[in-house]
Amino acid sequence: MSTGSGADSAPAPPTPDPVEQTAGTAQTRTSMFSSLRIRNYRLFATGQVVSNTGTWMQRIAQDWLVLTLTGSSTAVGITTALQFLPMLLFGLYGGVIADRCNKRTLLLGTQAAMGITGLALAALTLTGHVQVWHVYATAFVLGLVTVVDNPARQSFVHEMVGPDQLRNAVSLNSANFQSARLVGPAVAGVLITAVGSGYAFLLNGLSFIAPLTGLLLMRTSELHRVERTPRGKGQLREGLRYVAGRPELIWPIVLVGFIGTFGFNFPIWLSAFADDVFHAGAGTYGLLNTLMAVGSLIGALLAARRGTSRMRLLVAAAVIFGVLEIVVAFVPTFWIFAALLVPVGMFGLTVNVTANSSIQMTTDPAMRGRVMALFMMVFTGGTPVGAPVVGWVTDTYGPRVGFAAGGAVAALAAMGVGVMLARAGGLRLKIDMERGRPRVTFVQRERLATAA
Repeated sequence: MSTGSGADSAPAPPTPDPVEQTAGTAQTRTSMFSSLRIRNYRLFATGQVVSNTGTWMQRIAQDWLVLTLTGSSTAVGITTALQFLPMLLFGLYGGVIADRCNKRTLLLGTQAAMGITGLALAALTLTGHVQVWHVYATAFVLGLVTVVDNPARQSFVHEMVGPDQLRNAVSLNSANFQSARLVGPAVAGVLITAVGSGYAFLLNGLSFIAPLTGLLLMRTSELHRVERTPRGKGQLREGLRYVAGRPELIWPIVLVGFIGTFGFNFPIWLSAFADDVFHAGAGTYGLLNTLMAVGSLIGALLAARRGTSRMRLLVAAAVIFGVLEIVVAFVPTFWIFAALLVPVGMFGLTVNVTANSSIQMTTDPAMRGRVMALFMMVFTGGTPVGAPVVGWVTDTYGPRVGFAAGGAVAALAAMGVGVMLARAGGLRLKIDMERGRPRVTFVQRERLATAA
């Protein structure tokens, strides 16, 4: 997912107290599109919305092609797993590379490579030679490129917008991605129905011309300078120790790891619901993805207006997200199912943006690439573990049980992380009675001791 990057090249802001992040004060507001005033970021965002549209077209076409070739949700899960396996295996090394190298140069290489993978799959499909292992192979290659692209792209956002516009840019990147998600699945559904999957792959490959052009047209003199990390031994372990010693980093990363591994397997669930439950085609699958994107876009735009990223918002959104998945799994009718995908998308995106921006704003600039690589590794790198398991559960027990199981894991993980953040912040549960009704709050232990 296109998300933003770190803070300033000066020393990072003081690490916030987990109490403040958990129990925080009233949120401030900012202009929803303020970071788009910056020319370099406008070029970046324009290129990304074009390539993201192509990416969503390929995702839909890829999943449907695998389902058509094999008739198996497990095979769809394997494809997804292979695409994210490199992130699990090598994600932290991608962060080290991003910290050491010129990020604009890295992105020129990775975006070109992604375009080539789309064109290769288009050639195989349009010539009638495509087999399922071809899809597996291109998914794995794309995952290898993403290992470097993700931390470089996220860190590069800071260099374009600076610290003042960071949270806004993080949210707008997600809004950008979700806007493309509104168009991409719908176009893919039409193309697959009319002429087949090959043209969706072709348009995706060509779409990367836009971000490459944007990167080349940027004014490098207007970029915010960030010192590169020199080569040295133990930099990977240094990044892990840095995260492990900070509860405001480690627990949000743990939470998004559980949610990314078990709660975000929508290609498996939605393709299975479209095919097995509602007995529909690729057009319906595209529609379901589009409705979820509507909710995600709403969540991203609401996040763009927030001036803070609080931990209690992260935990609450994650709990609601998991509960909604359980509810949606057992909805009996198509249109109610489809409508409820909107709030599922909204709360899922809120979890991602809140975790992303809060982690970046509390990370030292010299560590940003490695921390964000770890964030993306657990968020997307857990898919190789979760997707085949979720695919097997979906095949064996049906789409409804598979969807509900993913939601249950997400909700339980959110509750567990909420407890750990409260303990790390020196909080404890307090229950008061207001007008005959219980009011549950977290208060500082020191405050309770003083009151006693």
